[in-house]
Amino acid sequence: MTEKFSKLKSISESQIIEKYLKKLNFNKKESFGFNNDASYLNSFNNNKNIVTNDSIVEDVDFFKNDSAQSIAQKIVTSNLSDLSAMGSKPYCYTLNLCMPKYITINWLESFSDYLIKLQKKYNFFLLGGDLSKSKQLMISSTFFGHAEYKNIISRNKVSIDDDIWVTGSLGESYVGLKILKNKVSINIDIKIKNYFLKKYYYPTPCMIGYKIAKYCNSGIDISDGFIGDLKKIVGTRFGAKIKLNSLPTSRFMKIILKKNLLRFDEIINCGDDYELILIVPNKNSNKIQEIAHKNKIKISKIGKIIKTNGIFSEYGKSLVPKNYFKHFA
Repeated sequence: MTEKFSKLKSISESQIIEKYLKKLNFNKKESFGFNNDASYLNSFNNNKNIVTNDSIVEDVDFFKNDSAQSIAQKIVTSNLSDLSAMGSKPYCYTLNLCMPKYITINWLESFSDYLIKLQKKYNFFLLGGDLSKSKQLMISSTFFGHAEYKNIISRNKVSIDDDIWVTGSLGESYVGLKILKNKVSINIDIKIKNYFLKKYYYPTPCMIGYKIAKYCNSGIDISDGFIGDLKKIVGTRFGAKIKLNSLPTSRFMKIILKKNLLRFDEIINCGDDYELILIVPNKNSNKIQEIAHKNKIKISKIGKIIKTNGIFSEYGKSLVPKNYFKHFA
């Protein structure tokens, strides 16, 4: 077996840090070059530090044979999406790797090189972290961002008649997973199949949050499904009326729905889209649309906040299923 594909037992923890992780700190002084047991965060004038954490686990969020690049994409996307939903820019992150015996040096090289690519694209660096052994691959990461206090987007600041906007298209990662697990009998163009598989393997965060923060009342990223996450915003005090034909789907998704390969209610109740739901005062809606257009981000106005608790179609039918996605359900 060549060195590149040798198991981790052939390399020490300090060698992993030195060869594959140290390059991710971009020589930022806050990290102390990974020579200390801890690091520090810079303060930003008139800004608050925004902190979020996500973990991804083998056989839950990804599969053993998924590429290192795809796994890197998922841990970064899930965290950056949370920062964006709060109106924050990313700054740095910590990375905890719990690695099983099957992880190879080649995997570490691919994983760390792809992280560099993402760090440069979204402008953040590795602050520190931890390494340990595990029976399955588990990755946990804490991301730090910054935002002006007055522009931090909360989840529960809503008013009746606020407009509801959503970025991107719904359900695409879900379709990719269904194709991967052979749960969609799909006899269509290979181009369409590969489109959805890419959406599953390489979800991308919608990083418009800090650009539109001062115009929004509330926001959340779609990680648990459009209906489930919108329900978190309206809570028990308000409701939402949704125009179903305004919910954004891609041209390939329209083919999937037209062929009855999936039901529409599945699409609006599936997770890992990492798009944003934004609650916007009507007076600011044109500004939101203008900023999205300028940044080439698809955005759709799909409904309004109402007084009656629940989530309804324009015809008054409840859109909340009995078994919408819940962690640990």
